[in-house]
Amino acid sequence: MEKETWLIVGLGNTGAQYAHTRHNAGFDAVQLLADAYHLPISKSRCRGLVLETNAEIRGETARLVLCQPQTLMNLSGECVSPLLNWYKAPLDHLLVICDDIDLPLGQLRLRKKGSPGTHNGLRNIVQELGTQDFARLRVGVGAPGLSGDLVDWVLGRPRTNEEAALMAEGLRSAADCARAWLEQGIDRAMSIYNRKTAERKADESSTVGDN
Repeated sequence: MEKETWLIVGLGNTGAQYAHTRHNAGFDAVQLLADAYHLPISKSRCRGLVLETNAEIRGETARLVLCQPQTLMNLSGECVSPLLNWYKAPLDHLLVICDDIDLPLGQLRLRKKGSPGTHNGLRNIVQELGTQDFARLRVGVGAPGLSGDLVDWVLGRPRTNEEAALMAEGLRSAADCARAWLEQGIDRAMSIYNRKTAERKADESSTVGDN
């Protein structure tokens, strides 16, 4: 029997000028996953770079595909939709990782499905797939006190060592969350990582109240 395929797609923009910017949080989280397997994301497929490897997923040996779309961010669906078809993977075997300006820096939110909100990469994936019913993991990049055009913010990099440390922590947590999604299922991963985000928010609120 053919092995099941599971896909984790990290969204971002290609090119050195966009490397490690806030908008490339998905790329960076997927890269951390690839590093854990000591394998490169280098095979070209369906307008994306992919890594294919075998992995133990929920008690079965399966094929794991990590992908960094090589389209523009706003055309991410033109990679993701053909990729699902190529691997004949069902929607519940797909996880998309992306940045989120509405979440505080480094915090996570895992969801089974839902609106793409203001994220143009997610919007295009929804458009190309014709459904919102796929898991997505958002990594907070914050946008403190900003309004209007946020392009410069999302295409920028952390400004201080503290911001860089929080972003790095968030990316590591995102990679861990993606592994939990694979190994334990989305409900368990949500209960762990969404709770951690809620607890962190509560701690921050408590700290502010004590000042």
